[in-house]
Amino acid sequence: MTIRVLLADDQTLVRAAFAMLVESARDMEVVGEAGSGREAVGAAREVRPDLVVMDIRMPDLDGIEATRLIAADETLAGVRVLVLTTYDTDENIVEALRAGASGFLVKDTRPAELLDAIRTVAAGEALLSPGPTARLIERFLRSPSPAVTGGPECLSEREREVLALVARGLNNTEIGEALGLSPLTAKTHVSRIMGKLGARDRAQLVIVAYESGMVTPGTL
Repeated sequence: MTIRVLLADDQTLVRAAFAMLVESARDMEVVGEAGSGREAVGAAREVRPDLVVMDIRMPDLDGIEATRLIAADETLAGVRVLVLTTYDTDENIVEALRAGASGFLVKDTRPAELLDAIRTVAAGEALLSPGPTARLIERFLRSPSPAVTGGPECLSEREREVLALVARGLNNTEIGEALGLSPLTAKTHVSRIMGKLGARDRAQLVIVAYESGMVTPGTL
């Protein structure tokens, strides 16, 4: 199955480099490029990619607002967004996650890691490693804004355990190992939690776990 990728970055050379990398992978293809956030939204609606690699800092409409428009468009429900960040200087990454991004990646990451990140997010997983996620939340999550329609109080005890592990960056296999469950059962729990909370993906589960106090920054 080929992953259809849309590249959004205002730097032509960066887009060209990413395009060459993506096209070098047998399981991916570039179906569009955009030089601004507004172009990214238009291109997403036109080509319906599986995933958008979205730079935060772009002219006309930044990556956060572009992500928010894509996530809010019901016709683009299957489109996932992987946000690019310089990490140490981008203080908007949490807002990008709130806006609907399924993960973030440091812009100067190694080529193989970018391809793995695309596969991870396209498969429905959130690309959120425990350390960076905790530090980002600790630094920038100052004014909570609801990312979902429900809270942890509607979850069963087991579901709360699963949610806490999702917030720590564990995948389904790791959650299963921690709780003595099969990966499929762990995946089922995650899906039910998203349904109860009205969450778009695992990234929003991370946000609600931190905002509700289930997981405390700096304890991972």
